[in-house]
Amino acid sequence: MTDATKLTVQRVIDAPADAIFDLLTLPQRHKEFDGSGFIVSDDRTQRIQAVGDVFTMNMSGDHMGGDYQTDNHVIAFVPNQVVGWQTAPAGTEPKGWSWVYTLTAQGPQSTQVELAYDWSKVDDKDILAMMPLVSEAELEDSLNQLASAVA
Repeated sequence: MTDATKLTVQRVIDAPADAIFDLLTLPQRHKEFDGSGFIVSDDRTQRIQAVGDVFTMNMSGDHMGGDYQTDNHVIAFVPNQVVGWQTAPAGTEPKGWSWVYTLTAQGPQSTQVELAYDWSKVDDKDILAMMPLVSEAELEDSLNQLASAVA
């Protein structure tokens, strides 16, 4: 689904919700399911455990002139159901875009995963002009890679 300030994709993954949630909450594994290709690695991060946690990622992209870091502020956390964060250039506060994964068990070995990329709270005109940085196809690829990573 696409609207002016949000992209949402979903797919069913043949894995239990707890296994998918376990993977999503380990930033050191985020590169494995990054459809955008921006993630290089995590930066000595711990498992996401609660709203308010912050994890740092090493990134690379032309939109930032090459290598950079992001601080990701956890805004949603319900074990085995939802995890999400707002991203900001390292050392700054979030600028208004977020990534939220919602998991809905479809049985003991199957989970519907929804990934929402939302920039509706961005108010900086320069940042807004770049949005979306990630396409719907890249989000779909993220879910396909997530399915492979959790298998």
